[in-house]
Amino acid sequence: MASSSGNSSGSTQLQNSGSEEQVVLVDQRKRKRMLSNRESARRSRMRKQKYLGDLMAQVAQLRTDNNQILTTINVTTQHFLNVEAENSILRAQMMELNHRLDSLNEILNYINTSNGIFEIDHHEDLQTSADHGFMNPLNLILLNQPIMASPDLFQY
Repeated sequence: MASSSGNSSGSTQLQNSGSEEQVVLVDQRKRKRMLSNRESARRSRMRKQKYLGDLMAQVAQLRTDNNQILTTINVTTQHFLNVEAENSILRAQMMELNHRLDSLNEILNYINTSNGIFEIDHHEDLQTSADHGFMNPLNLILLNQPIMASPDLFQY
């Protein structure tokens, strides 16, 4: 029996030393896992920091682009307003010139249609009125003068 007790104490020592090795192994695994987790967390923080830095750079670039676009829009809008104002002036000038042209065409039509009537019906009156009106060929030279218009002519 003594030998059995010796065997049992020997096996207890083996179990204790095996148990200690297991504890040491578990501790080593725990430490290894903790180190691995710390390293993983450090890498995660670095990725997050890099991502935030990239986002901040992107925000700065987008703000710069936005300011450039706003400047371009303002310049284009000003150009549009200038062209619109010039267009308005040109439309007014065109209307005035069309009105003058219509008036001149009416005068020419009147002269052309009156010319035959005066020659037939009022030959004597023609001589006296021709000296003063559109019927005088020397006065017709004045009708061929160019019509000049300027932007200062139209006030809004």
